[in-house]
Amino acid sequence: MPPLTNDVQAFEAHATDADLDDLRARLAAARLPEAETVCRAAPDPRRWEQGVPLADLVDLVNYWRTGYNWRSFEERLNRIGQFRTTIDELGIHFLHRRSARADATPLILTHGWPGSIAEFVDVVDELADPKDADAPAFNVVVPSLPGFGYSDRPATTGWGTEKIAAAWVELMGRLGYRKFAAHGGDWGGNITTVLGGRFPAHVLGIHTTFAEAPPGLATDGLTAAERKWTEETRDFWRHRAAYAKQQATRPQTIGYSLVDSPVGLLAWILDKFAEWSDTGDSPFETISRDRILDDVTLYWLTRTGASSARIYYESHNSLDPELRVDVPSAITMYPRDIEKCPRVWAQERYRRIVRWRSPEKGGHFPSLEVPEYFVKDLREGLAAVLAANR
Repeated sequence: MPPLTNDVQAFEAHATDADLDDLRARLAAARLPEAETVCRAAPDPRRWEQGVPLADLVDLVNYWRTGYNWRSFEERLNRIGQFRTTIDELGIHFLHRRSARADATPLILTHGWPGSIAEFVDVVDELADPKDADAPAFNVVVPSLPGFGYSDRPATTGWGTEKIAAAWVELMGRLGYRKFAAHGGDWGGNITTVLGGRFPAHVLGIHTTFAEAPPGLATDGLTAAERKWTEETRDFWRHRAAYAKQQATRPQTIGYSLVDSPVGLLAWILDKFAEWSDTGDSPFETISRDRILDDVTLYWLTRTGASSARIYYESHNSLDPELRVDVPSAITMYPRDIEKCPRVWAQERYRRIVRWRSPEKGGHFPSLEVPEYFVKDLREGLAAVLAANR
């Protein structure tokens, strides 16, 4: 790894014992509502019609308080390698795992909400040093979005996706990566699109699970499956996106609950893992309790429930309708994701799609739900991107 400079400092995660004791005390003293009025026996996805079922939440809170080990997650982060740097007067935290291979390509992975760097800890090593010598290798950088995790919480407005993308170019440059590939989903997909569209001199190409077409495109010519995609996406935004409206308009109001109550924070985030995962009932069918609690505990200990919500205030519906991505792009649409864009629509923005995949399984959190497929798909997509640059 390049030597550290005054601009980049090593960082280690370590919560105080007092903070962990306080968390457990708050969990033990939690005041819970009565059970939902749509009680059904598991497994049944209808159990979640009114939100997180009481029984599921009680079980997870008890495990969080008595069985979950935050120190194990801290150790994993520290083994990967953590750093911080200041860009535009804001401290940015990131993981940096450099490959042992001389032919490795720099790669930045960007998470979204309610995700975090926890989405990628299980795949970083395999991307950096694949067991298969013929597979591409990457120097992996995983930043925490402004207001998320160990990055600073912005004190002023302005940190939307356009500014974040510009900050990522600066970050990669400080690490010696003038040109790099980029991947993201959710807000990370939006930022990755901006990277490809605004910074083609630095971005070799992109891989994303979030392709956002320009507005106003007609459904004429779409297949039946593609029409269903558009109907599902429209249904999501009409009937299941209250969280986004709340965070886009009143992030401070919901933020008080998210920073003050660990149970409130857990329920707010768990609801999304449940609804957005490719499962029949519970998110724990595919994602471990520990990994979800890693994510939620990171939000809790860093007190970023409010600051992370503000990315919706800064950037909701803000992607430039005229933005076009001319760098090579690989796009994967997972079947249970909350937004799915037909390829013919995507091509209106992403002008050089070199690989398109629609797998049979997976939802909004593929690196956690289907990690082996995610790594394989990301490698193959980026291999197609890199081949298009030759």
